[in-house]
Formats: sequence, C-alpha cells, structure tokens
Amino acid sequence: MSGFKAILFDCDGVVLDSEGMGCGSLGMAVTEAGRPMSLHEARDTFSGNSANDTRSWMAAEGFDADSLFKRADEILFEMFERDVPLMPGIEHVLRDFSLKKAICSNSSIKRLDLSVARTSVAPFFAGYIYSAEHVAEAKPAPDIALHACAALGVLPGEAIFIDDNVAGIACARAAGCLAVGFIGHSDDRENHDRTLLAAGADHVVYGMGELHALLRTLTSDKREVA
Repeated sequence: MSGFKAILFDCDGVVLDSEGMGCGSLGMAVTEAGRPMSLHEARDTFSGNSANDTRSWMAAEGFDADSLFKRADEILFEMFERDVPLMPGIEHVLRDFSLKKAICSNSSIKRLDLSVARTSVAPFFAGYIYSAEHVAEAKPAPDIALHACAALGVLPGEAIFIDDNVAGIACARAAGCLAVGFIGHSDDRENHDRTLLAAGADHVVYGMGELHALLRTLTSDKREVA
C-alpha cells in the first residue's frame, strides 16, 4: 500500500495562479518609490520569499521597508478584490485525492485570508491553512511543513510537499517530506525545472495534469517497489 497520507501545498503558484500578482504588486510599489522594476525582475527578486526576506531586500536597497511593504499589500489586496485566480486544474486534483491536505505558505495570515480562504477550494483544506506567521522560521526552514504534519497527525515521510520555489523544496527536504516541484502554465522562469531539481526536488511536474498523474502513481496501492 502507498505510505502517503497527506499532501501539503504551497499557495501562490500552486493552489492559486497568483505568484505573478504578488511579485507584480511588489514591483509596482518599488517602481512607485522611484526604482523602475519590471515584472520579470520582480519575480526573480521576490518569488518564494518570506515577508522578512522581502523587507530585508527593501531595507538593503535604501527603502522604508514598512511603508513600501504596506503599499505593495494595498496594491495586491486591490487585485484580490477583483479576482483570486485558481491554478487551472487544482479543483480536479483536490477532489480526486482523499488524502489529508494543508496549505503551507510564506505569505501572511491576512494575505491568505483575503485570497485562498475566500475561494471555492478553501473547504478542501478544512482550516489547515498555514502561514509563515504560524511558525518560528519561514521556508526554507522546515518549520511550516513539520507544523502542518503535526496538525494533520502524519509523519513527515508520509507527506507529499508541492511547491514552485526553491525555498519550498528546501523546506520539504529538511522536514523529510517527498518534494515535488511544480511549474504552472504562467511560470516563465528560464530553466526553472533544473533549478527545482538542483534544489532537491524528487519530482518536477508541469501543470495540474502532470501533478494529477504523479499523485495517482504515488498514492496507488498497486505500486510496485523496486
């Protein structure tokens, strides 16, 4: 029988097709503050960061980190008022697998409350939606994966951890979960599959179709052990 009992999902870039929105809002705030920043540069700079990482970057660049971060949140939350886009195919994945589920995100509690918690997929997680603010250290530390596993009542080795960023893969590996790198249809980071594999991903998938197929293989009771 399959030994997996839980699936842990990153939020932005996995459950939600919102990684570009989050990075874009930061880039817009930086641009407003006088330093032009493209969406591509914003993704390269901020993707997968914790709030503390982003604030540290802002301070190092000479910005007032508190005011700039606040402005970026205002822009992002205005976007969420208009739309919270689900990753295409995520509902199919969540519906078809009965394993326990949790979200493990470096985003703030407020951001999660205003985004994924308001969507049609929120009930699949039954309240197991965790922010870096729930633990001592954000990804790449293993804290949030360990916290989610404890809450779900599973061992880390019984959990599949899905993330689109290096920090999440490092978190999964450090916790002892199976690490799956995810690349969404709107993710245009060059050679990102290699980046995720180099970070230690056990598997890398493109889109929810490939993720669904991988999860079906990993959780099948008929898998043969080599």
